[in-house]
Amino acid sequence: MARLKEKYNNEVKKALMEKFQYKSVMEVPKLEKIVLNMGLGDCKDNRKALELAVKELETIAGQKPIVTRARKSVANFKVREGMPVGAKVTLRGDRMYEFLDRLISIALPRVRDFRGINPNSFDGRGNYSLGVKEQLIFPEINYDKVEKIRGMDIIFVTTSKTDEEAHELLKLMGMPFSKQ
Repeated sequence: MARLKEKYNNEVKKALMEKFQYKSVMEVPKLEKIVLNMGLGDCKDNRKALELAVKELETIAGQKPIVTRARKSVANFKVREGMPVGAKVTLRGDRMYEFLDRLISIALPRVRDFRGINPNSFDGRGNYSLGVKEQLIFPEINYDKVEKIRGMDIIFVTTSKTDEEAHELLKLMGMPFSKQ
Protein backbone atom coordinates (compact mmCIF):
# COMPACT_ATOMS: atom_id res chain seq x y z
CA MET A 1 0.00 0.00 0.00
CA ALA A 2 1.21 3.52 -0.78
CA ARG A 3 2.75 5.38 2.16
CA LEU A 4 0.40 8.37 1.93
CA LYS A 5 -2.68 6.15 1.56
CA GLU A 6 -1.71 4.43 4.79
CA LYS A 7 -1.16 7.81 6.45
CA TYR A 8 -4.59 8.97 5.24
CA ASN A 9 -6.35 5.88 6.60
CA ASN A 10 -4.54 5.84 9.95
CA GLU A 11 -4.03 9.53 10.86
CA VAL A 12 -5.69 12.03 8.52
CA LYS A 13 -9.21 10.55 8.70
CA LYS A 14 -9.22 10.68 12.51
CA ALA A 15 -7.91 14.25 12.60
CA LEU A 16 -10.52 15.44 10.10
CA MET A 17 -13.32 13.63 12.00
CA GLU A 18 -12.31 15.46 15.19
CA LYS A 19 -11.84 18.89 13.62
CA PHE A 20 -15.02 19.04 11.51
CA GLN A 21 -17.24 16.86 13.76
CA TYR A 22 -18.41 14.47 11.03
CA LYS A 23 -21.10 12.00 12.06
CA SER A 24 -20.00 9.29 9.60
CA VAL A 25 -16.63 8.14 8.28
CA MET A 26 -18.06 8.43 4.78
CA GLU A 27 -18.35 12.22 5.18
CA VAL A 28 -14.59 12.62 5.60
CA PRO A 29 -13.13 14.26 2.47
CA LYS A 30 -10.58 12.30 0.48
CA LEU A 31 -8.39 12.83 -2.54
CA GLU A 32 -10.33 11.63 -5.57
CA LYS A 33 -7.86 12.18 -8.41
CA ILE A 34 -4.86 14.21 -9.53
CA VAL A 35 -4.85 15.63 -13.07
CA LEU A 36 -1.56 16.69 -14.71
CA ASN A 37 -2.01 18.99 -17.68
CA MET A 38 0.71 20.31 -19.99
CA GLY A 39 -0.04 22.93 -22.64
CA LEU A 40 1.80 22.19 -25.89
CA GLY A 41 0.58 24.97 -28.15
CA ASP A 42 4.09 25.59 -29.46
CA CYS A 43 4.26 21.96 -30.69
CA LYS A 44 1.38 22.27 -33.13
CA ASP A 45 3.78 22.19 -36.11
CA ASN A 46 6.60 20.11 -34.62
CA ARG A 47 5.61 16.46 -34.27
CA LYS A 48 8.91 15.43 -32.65
CA ALA A 49 8.66 18.06 -29.88
CA LEU A 50 5.11 16.90 -29.14
CA GLU A 51 6.25 13.28 -28.80
CA LEU A 52 9.12 14.29 -26.49
CA ALA A 53 6.80 16.35 -24.26
CA VAL A 54 4.29 13.48 -24.07
CA LYS A 55 7.14 11.07 -23.20
CA GLU A 56 8.29 13.39 -20.38
CA LEU A 57 4.77 13.63 -18.97
CA GLU A 58 4.51 9.84 -19.15
CA THR A 59 7.79 9.51 -17.24
CA ILE A 60 6.61 11.91 -14.53
CA ALA A 61 3.15 10.37 -14.11
CA GLY A 62 3.98 6.71 -14.72
CA GLN A 63 0.98 6.51 -17.03
CA LYS A 64 0.48 7.30 -20.71
CA PRO A 65 -1.07 10.75 -21.26
CA ILE A 66 -3.74 11.55 -23.81
CA VAL A 67 -3.08 14.28 -26.35
CA THR A 68 -5.74 16.99 -26.20
CA ARG A 69 -6.77 18.59 -29.47
CA ALA A 70 -8.19 21.99 -30.40
CA ARG A 71 -11.99 22.08 -30.45
CA LYS A 72 -12.20 25.15 -32.67
CA SER A 73 -10.04 26.84 -35.25
CA VAL A 74 -8.53 30.13 -34.04
CA ALA A 75 -6.98 32.18 -36.83
CA ASN A 76 -5.05 34.54 -34.54
CA PHE A 77 -3.13 31.63 -33.00
CA LYS A 78 -2.81 29.73 -36.31
CA VAL A 79 -4.66 26.78 -34.78
CA ARG A 80 -6.94 24.52 -36.79
CA GLU A 81 -9.61 22.29 -35.35
CA GLY A 82 -8.13 18.92 -34.34
CA MET A 83 -4.52 20.14 -33.94
CA PRO A 84 -2.71 18.83 -30.83
CA VAL A 85 -2.55 21.60 -28.18
CA GLY A 86 -1.78 19.74 -24.96
CA ALA A 87 -1.44 16.51 -23.02
CA LYS A 88 -3.07 15.36 -19.80
CA VAL A 89 -3.00 12.46 -17.37
CA THR A 90 -5.55 11.56 -14.71
CA LEU A 91 -4.11 9.63 -11.77
CA ARG A 92 -6.29 7.66 -9.36
CA GLY A 93 -5.74 5.06 -6.65
CA ASP A 94 -2.25 3.95 -5.66
CA ARG A 95 -0.58 5.78 -8.58
CA MET A 96 -2.14 9.02 -7.37
CA TYR A 97 -0.81 8.53 -3.83
CA GLU A 98 2.65 7.57 -5.12
CA PHE A 99 2.76 10.70 -7.31
CA LEU A 100 1.62 12.93 -4.43
CA ASP A 101 4.32 11.43 -2.21
CA ARG A 102 7.02 12.11 -4.84
CA LEU A 103 5.69 15.63 -5.41
CA ILE A 104 5.67 16.57 -1.72
CA SER A 105 8.87 14.89 -0.58
CA ILE A 106 11.14 15.16 -3.63
CA ALA A 107 9.94 17.50 -6.39
CA LEU A 108 8.64 20.59 -4.56
CA PRO A 109 11.74 20.99 -2.36
CA ARG A 110 13.80 21.11 -5.58
CA VAL A 111 12.03 24.29 -6.75
CA ARG A 112 14.31 27.33 -6.66
CA ASP A 113 13.65 29.67 -3.70
CA PHE A 114 10.87 27.43 -2.44
CA ARG A 115 8.95 28.90 0.48
CA GLY A 116 5.79 26.80 0.24
CA ILE A 117 2.85 26.72 -2.14
CA ASN A 118 0.09 29.32 -2.35
CA PRO A 119 -2.80 28.46 -0.01
CA ASN A 120 -5.22 30.63 -2.04
CA SER A 121 -5.44 28.46 -5.17
CA PHE A 122 -8.64 26.65 -4.18
CA ASP A 123 -11.60 26.89 -6.55
CA GLY A 124 -14.43 27.26 -4.02
CA ARG A 125 -15.53 23.63 -4.33
CA GLY A 126 -12.63 21.98 -2.52
CA ASN A 127 -10.25 21.46 -5.46
CA TYR A 128 -6.68 22.79 -5.51
CA SER A 129 -4.61 23.88 -8.52
CA LEU A 130 -0.84 24.10 -8.55
CA GLY A 131 1.31 25.45 -11.36
CA VAL A 132 4.84 24.14 -11.90
CA LYS A 133 7.16 26.26 -14.05
CA GLU A 134 9.56 23.53 -15.12
CA GLN A 135 9.43 19.77 -15.39
CA LEU A 136 13.06 19.49 -14.24
CA ILE A 137 12.04 19.41 -10.57
CA PHE A 138 11.03 15.78 -11.01
CA PRO A 139 14.03 13.45 -10.56
CA GLU A 140 12.77 11.05 -13.27
CA ILE A 141 13.51 13.63 -15.98
CA ASN A 142 16.99 13.37 -17.47
CA TYR A 143 18.36 16.93 -17.61
CA ASP A 144 20.47 16.26 -20.73
CA LYS A 145 17.57 14.95 -22.83
CA VAL A 146 15.26 17.91 -22.17
CA GLU A 147 14.75 19.92 -25.36
CA LYS A 148 12.63 22.69 -23.86
CA ILE A 149 11.64 23.61 -20.33
CA ARG A 150 7.88 23.25 -19.96
CA GLY A 151 5.49 23.97 -17.15
CA MET A 152 2.43 22.05 -16.12
CA ASP A 153 -0.72 22.38 -14.06
CA ILE A 154 -1.44 19.90 -11.30
CA ILE A 155 -5.04 19.77 -10.09
CA PHE A 156 -5.99 17.97 -6.88
CA VAL A 157 -9.66 16.95 -6.93
CA THR A 158 -11.11 16.17 -3.50
CA THR A 159 -14.53 15.10 -2.25
CA SER A 160 -14.66 17.98 0.26
CA LYS A 161 -17.49 20.50 0.13
CA THR A 162 -15.50 23.58 1.18
CA ASP A 163 -12.04 25.00 0.62
CA GLU A 164 -11.34 24.90 4.35
CA GLU A 165 -11.89 21.13 4.46
CA ALA A 166 -9.73 20.59 1.37
CA HIS A 167 -6.97 22.83 2.79
CA GLU A 168 -6.93 20.85 6.02
CA LEU A 169 -6.92 17.52 4.12
CA LEU A 170 -3.96 18.52 1.94
CA LYS A 171 -2.10 20.06 4.89
CA LEU A 172 -2.48 16.87 6.92
CA MET A 173 -1.27 14.85 3.91
CA GLY A 174 1.95 16.89 4.02
CA MET A 175 1.40 19.64 1.43
CA PRO A 176 3.83 22.49 2.23
CA PHE A 177 1.52 25.54 2.25
CA SER A 178 3.21 28.91 2.78
CA LYS A 179 2.26 31.16 5.67
CA GLN A 180 0.56 34.16 4.03
